[in-house]
Amino acid sequence: MTSASVPQIFERRQYAAKMARGRHRQRHHGGASYLTDTMAGDVVERLDFMRFEPEKALVIGDVAGKLLQTLDEAGTQCAQGRLGEFDEESPGPAQAFDLAVHLLGLAMVNDLPGALIHGRNAVAEGGLFIAAMPGAGSLPALRQIALTADGERPAARLHPLVDLRGATGLIERAGFRRQVVDSYPIRVRYPSFARMISDLRDHGITRALTSPAPPLTREWLARAEAEFDTLREGEDRKVTETFEILVLTGWR
Repeated sequence: MTSASVPQIFERRQYAAKMARGRHRQRHHGGASYLTDTMAGDVVERLDFMRFEPEKALVIGDVAGKLLQTLDEAGTQCAQGRLGEFDEESPGPAQAFDLAVHLLGLAMVNDLPGALIHGRNAVAEGGLFIAAMPGAGSLPALRQIALTADGERPAARLHPLVDLRGATGLIERAGFRRQVVDSYPIRVRYPSFARMISDLRDHGITRALTSPAPPLTREWLARAEAEFDTLREGEDRKVTETFEILVLTGWR
């Protein structure tokens, strides 16, 4: 699919800026990194279970370096890509790696089918591609809060996300010899609406859509916080939010 015919859902420059700010918050202000940390740990466990020992690997989005460190200690030669700087929608070196891993960022590309094809082409014969990203079951609490705060005029404030069935079809069409798609939840307890939004900013995954949305007024925020309060539960009176993580695995 040519760039002209791909729907431009995400504003990539805005996405890159948010990712850069997220890394700055994580490194200098103790920002949250539990999403990519959990994804990286899960990939480590998967590689160990498969006894897959690559010689060359490309790792994108491993902010804390957990996966990179594990691969380096095993003697793997690693190349690193930063979210927002690595161009998932453009071809890279062909068959240059035994392993390519992408954490988080494929949920925010315009040409996901093309990105998966480029991921396949980056790995050599017998190589492995793994992508982990939030799926359609993610952020149910925030979606409810936003809908309530918007009232009679709901706006596109959250990113559209791929479900498990859609992801399965996409990775099948990318041409991998074998492929598997599965998912797991990450559940987080938030003490306040402000903390929820702060954590999303730390990860760089707040709104980066090309379509405009009404500004967040004081009245909107007041309604959002009131709806957040209705979702509190348990002795700690926190709100549970869920990130449904899709894992796409393909062998070339």
